[in-house]
Amino acid sequence: MARIISIANQKGGVGKSTTTINLSACLAEKNKKVLVIDLDPQGNTTSGFGVDKNRTENTIYEVLIGDANIKKTIIKDVIDNLDILPANVNLSGAEIELIEADDRSYILKNCLRSIKRKYDYIIIDCPPSLSILTVNALTASDTVIVPIQCEFYALEGISQLIKTIELVQARLNPDIKLEGIVFTMFDSRTNLSMQVVENVRRNLKHNIYNTIIPRNVRLAEAPSHGLPINLYDSRSAGAEGYRNLAEEVIAYK
Repeated sequence: MARIISIANQKGGVGKSTTTINLSACLAEKNKKVLVIDLDPQGNTTSGFGVDKNRTENTIYEVLIGDANIKKTIIKDVIDNLDILPANVNLSGAEIELIEADDRSYILKNCLRSIKRKYDYIIIDCPPSLSILTVNALTASDTVIVPIQCEFYALEGISQLIKTIELVQARLNPDIKLEGIVFTMFDSRTNLSMQVVENVRRNLKHNIYNTIIPRNVRLAEAPSHGLPINLYDSRSAGAEGYRNLAEEVIAYK
């Protein structure tokens, strides 16, 4: 039975898609069967795996509104051990279409029932907002991983996300847990990055991963080649970082 993990932070540009792509690929590299669900209308995770998001016949959008079968929409083996449920800009219309749907917060959870036994991990890339799509992801998930960029405003919005997770826990999904917080875009040359890490560790009483993802040129280049970092540059600092994060995720109890 899959462990379903949402990668969430309503703040944009913190490394959600980068973390989804590379954590998933590193889990697959460790012989875990992984399904990636791109739930962001920007479709960056889809294109980051080399899938042409504008040429896919069906996407997660069609699955959510009931126009497509989830098993037939999943794209198999985009890399070894990893399948993807793609997204494109059409997904932005789901906000309006789902608003009057029965059990609208449980649509994704219900869709996943028929497939979750096939995977070890299902990783969901959430949009940068606390929307009905994010609520669907949290309702379907066992745990949440929150990427935080090492910058001055790192803590901004995290308290709101934690409150949202607690609200989902109280009303929709009592089993969901905040699995951990991972620092991204860490620059060891700056005092600011060190200060942000210390500040967050001091102020947040939640699990913070030991792994810190560095700011890395190869990591930034990889999506334009449609490859995760472990395939684009296996020896880079970014690949090492996400392999270490994958080990911590596997060890999570």
